[in-house]
Amino acid sequence: MSVELVDTETVHGSLHVPDGPSRGAVALTHGAGGTRDAAILQRVCDRFAEHGFLALRYDLPFRRRNPKGPPQPSRAAEDRAGIADAAAALRDRTDGPLLLGGVSYGGRQTSMLVTERPGIADALVLLSYPLHPPGKPEKARIEHLPDIAVPTVFVHGVRDPFGTIDELREAATLIPAATVLVEVPAAGHDLSRAKTDPSAAAVAAASELLEGAR
Repeated sequence: MSVELVDTETVHGSLHVPDGPSRGAVALTHGAGGTRDAAILQRVCDRFAEHGFLALRYDLPFRRRNPKGPPQPSRAAEDRAGIADAAAALRDRTDGPLLLGGVSYGGRQTSMLVTERPGIADALVLLSYPLHPPGKPEKARIEHLPDIAVPTVFVHGVRDPFGTIDELREAATLIPAATVLVEVPAAGHDLSRAKTDPSAAAVAAASELLEGAR
């Protein structure tokens, strides 16, 4: 496995390239406070590459504009356009399935994109999905979930204040496609700091969903 820099007008990231031909590709992005160098993204991309996938971890447009600070809600559509650009770049490099996803904000925007552009992805990998703001379960971000038509993997800490495991499991039932929930013991929202590395379980769940979707 090797890691290549991707630096184009629309995509800036690091591509983990497997040894031998690829069986598919995955593009993962970061959360509101992170970058493509988040430890959890590096681990998951390593595991995907070990299983034969091209694995891209990339920066969203808001992070390319500003090295620090959160995204602007009014410009979220620009971030989704950046996700679409990353997807297009990987489609050009593989004939296999394409998985999209990311951490927290990045994963949520990706999940929204697949409802806006059906066919852009074959599966989702959502790490620490921000189901609701901490302490505000009444503000659940679930409106688009019934429109997600691709298999979806959720990787979630059991102590995540953005959604309990039970809340996330219930929300996942709104998705008409197959879903898998990978629970991360004793972990909060930042999976980079989790004592248990969930990357192998996440990749295994994604591979199983892809097999089931054939």
